[in-house]
Amino acid sequence: MSATVSFARSLAITALVCTPLALAQAQTRATPAPSQTAPAKPAATSPNEERGIEQRITQLHGELKITSDQESKWNSVAQAMRDNAANLDKLVAQSRQASAANKTAIDDLEANQQFVQAHLDGLKNFTSSFKTLYDSMSDQQKKNADQVFAKMNRAPQQGEANRKG
Repeated sequence: MSATVSFARSLAITALVCTPLALAQAQTRATPAPSQTAPAKPAATSPNEERGIEQRITQLHGELKITSDQESKWNSVAQAMRDNAANLDKLVAQSRQASAANKTAIDDLEANQQFVQAHLDGLKNFTSSFKTLYDSMSDQQKKNADQVFAKMNRAPQQGEANRKG
């Protein structure tokens, strides 16, 4: 597997694990900059986005068939997902505060770099906590987890249709 494919697959997993955040980032780019009189609302205050990450955590818990013995390890995975969401929410809030009228191409590139770095850092945290959980799984659970994550890698990313058409 090439390094490019491996990197793309890792980013896909991160995006799926943090799906509500990827959507929030996309909405940030489409949202006009806030006026001077109206302070930007941090993305973390949105109940829909908080529910989104909690729904994803619940969904993944069910798909992975976590046992009661694995709950403490799962809680670390879930917390990594929440932490990743919070970190990306901070970046989204910062991006909303920046005035689009004053942004340069370099500002946009640096903002994109920050989002990519946050995704990478989040993937490292998620992978570390997930490895501990994965190591505790039965062979059948591991096979199932492998299929769940393979399915994530094949799923189209949100907004992909918009980029193509």
